[in-house]
Amino acid sequence: MSCDAVAFSAILWFASFTPDAQAGAAPAVIQQGQAPASVAGEPLFADIVKRAGALKAQTEAYRQGLPKTPDAVAKALKGFDVFQGQLGELSALDMKGHVTLKERGAVDDLKCILRGISQDLPGKLQAVADAKTVKDQDLALRDMVYLLNDNVEVITAPPQPAA
Repeated sequence: MSCDAVAFSAILWFASFTPDAQAGAAPAVIQQGQAPASVAGEPLFADIVKRAGALKAQTEAYRQGLPKTPDAVAKALKGFDVFQGQLGELSALDMKGHVTLKERGAVDDLKCILRGISQDLPGKLQAVADAKTVKDQDLALRDMVYLLNDNVEVITAPPQPAA
């Protein structure tokens, strides 16, 4: 399975998560093998989690500050140029995480998911920049929140054996 397919599947799975889901439900697929060691405590991956968390909070703040009239013309977001630069840095770190895991010979999905997030961040950012109405801006920011949340969760989630 290509990294793009794995990343797309992971994003769909994370997007479909609901807090009301049954806790402790049996997994759909029982995986065999040993789970890889967690990378969440390593400096590179801890930095990714920290940055993604901060950018998620900023994105949520952007959403809260939007006008309440969805049909209004979208206005430039305060400090968007800095935000854009920080997202570019995060995207580069995600790719560095992918390369690091690939060089280690990692067989779990994390390396592919990080690559996918790295490739998706610029597109989500462009959607925010291209938004013409407040509604479009809000939807683009919401998608960005989901992706940044995924960026944190894929690293901090307990590692799973390769499928």
